[in-house]
Amino acid sequence: MIDWSSTALVFPGQGSQQVGMGADLVQQYPAARQVFEEADHILGFALSNICFEGPAESLDETSNTQPALYVIGVAVLRVLEAQFGALTPIAAAGHSLGEFTALTAAGALPFSQGVALVRERGRLMKEAGEQSKGAMAALLGPDLTDVQIICEQASTQIGQPVVVANDNCPGQIVISGDEAAVECALTLAKAHGAKRAVRLAVSVAAHSPLMAHAAQAFHHVLIRTTFETPRFPVIGNVNATPLRSSEDIYTELNAQLTSSVQWTRSVQALLGLGTKTFIELGAKDVLTGLLRRIDRSANGVAVNNPETVAGLLAL
Repeated sequence: MIDWSSTALVFPGQGSQQVGMGADLVQQYPAARQVFEEADHILGFALSNICFEGPAESLDETSNTQPALYVIGVAVLRVLEAQFGALTPIAAAGHSLGEFTALTAAGALPFSQGVALVRERGRLMKEAGEQSKGAMAALLGPDLTDVQIICEQASTQIGQPVVVANDNCPGQIVISGDEAAVECALTLAKAHGAKRAVRLAVSVAAHSPLMAHAAQAFHHVLIRTTFETPRFPVIGNVNATPLRSSEDIYTELNAQLTSSVQWTRSVQALLGLGTKTFIELGAKDVLTGLLRRIDRSANGVAVNNPETVAGLLAL
């Protein structure tokens, strides 16, 4: 039996997508099928086919990836609600794009608005990437302070920005920014003894100053979106603090595109609220893997197919 008073819901972001996601859920659960059908209707094209059948190149396009991950997260959520009734977790959080899914789980963002919102977010980010070619890279080994120093040095040397984009967990930090500045940071990271310094296969410099144009355009989309007071706290990416009101949500999402994802601190905030079990709703188990590196005492469960749904029901 799940103790929801000490359970948090977490939702992953880009990088967790895979072709075939959601197909088995749709076959077995009407609640999941309804979510995908509604998304297809709202968007005016068969996003479900891209999720179920690919090709991977289409699913990996930012403007498709973001609504696809949002929809699979909500589909898993609706399946759990059909099994358990209304979910009452202690809190929720989402990694980057996953923050929108967390807000929907908390009743703050209606699904119909959320689908359109994340589709536009993805489109604007793709457009920004085409206008200002950027890069992202993962640094394994250095701590956050060292990576911040590396970014500052690279930015100074190149004269263009590179910043910490995601503080995922101790020893795994993603940087983002100008392509030449990222390459410089990779060289500096190796000189600082990084175990690995790997450029990611993206051309969008998410969570960096290169997203300023997208953030400005996204602001005009946000002001046309109605947010409600969350039924339970959602820990925001920007400051790793609870979003408890519609005003908090507007402030958070306005800043999110150009700010770092404070995932380590977000998990620590959830633990501070009394979370003992983390349920990850999405296509893979990316956040569950990070959890073990943030706090080994925390219990993580990834739910993404009928087998894992059944496992959760058996707890």
